[in-house]
Amino acid sequence: MNSSLAALANILRASSGLSAKRDIALAAERLDVSGASSVPVGDDCAAIPDGDGYTLFAIEGFMNEFVAGDPWFAGWCGVMVNVSDVAAMGGRPVAVVDAIWASGEREADPVLAGLHAAATAFGIPVVGGHTNLKTDRSQLSVAILGKAKRLLTSFDAKPGERLIAAVDLRGRYREKFSNWEAATAAPPARLRADYELLPAIAEAGLCRSAKDISQGGIVGTAAMLADCSGVGASIDIRALPKPEDVSDERWLLTFPSFGFLLSVAPHNVDGVIGHFHRRGIAANDIGVITADRRVAITAGDASEVICDLSVTSLLGCAPKGVAA
Repeated sequence: MNSSLAALANILRASSGLSAKRDIALAAERLDVSGASSVPVGDDCAAIPDGDGYTLFAIEGFMNEFVAGDPWFAGWCGVMVNVSDVAAMGGRPVAVVDAIWASGEREADPVLAGLHAAATAFGIPVVGGHTNLKTDRSQLSVAILGKAKRLLTSFDAKPGERLIAAVDLRGRYREKFSNWEAATAAPPARLRADYELLPAIAEAGLCRSAKDISQGGIVGTAAMLADCSGVGASIDIRALPKPEDVSDERWLLTFPSFGFLLSVAPHNVDGVIGHFHRRGIAANDIGVITADRRVAITAGDASEVICDLSVTSLLGCAPKGVAA
């Protein structure tokens, strides 16, 4: 197991999904956005106090090859991943706007069709955007507004808390990309109720810190959460909720359509997991939040450090007073 865990660790350290997250640090520094909102930069959404909770504001841009290779699903994801960002902060979506570039109407049509299908399924209005059909390639970006009564953030994970992974396994890979797709065929009422779980957990006071599993996969997302909170994480790969016929290597590099990490006090673990299980969503305790700022994977007595955030910050947004 030691040699296979070491090989898996090498793959994760070299993954593009993890390394791409370092781009955030450059943008945050150049734009001088530190302190621009009540939740520091590095979270899933900006959170702006509005007198009755928080207005949430987020945006997602999509890889050119993804938009070109699966345009309908790219449009669908334009809504879905933004809904996940809002949910990860304990919020509910309000409305989206899109920006689309294409070389003509024919190229734009499947992207817009996917976006419209998702907006309908999630019950979220598309209220505006930007369109340019005279460019040399397809590109897509979608922004969202949401509302939260009580926040979940990436900055409140504490050493000793348990790391919970919740993933909807009722799906399949949408080849050729490593996207686990469990949404497009789901009944819309079920989709909306599933995403209601996160604000319900936040409002019940069961959790204060969460993040949606993104292109960085489970370990990359855990590293982002740990970086923001100035902590580390130890992840037991044997405890991962995952499809039976998928390898650890592929699963840890997968972007699930419904996937969240939550940092939960030990006495609330059963309650949080129960919320997901009652809706047919797989959820497990996969490890512990640590104080050493190292993100590691484990299997039995074997352990491999994926990144040491005390040496190099991933996002460049560690809390003040936490050296990197």
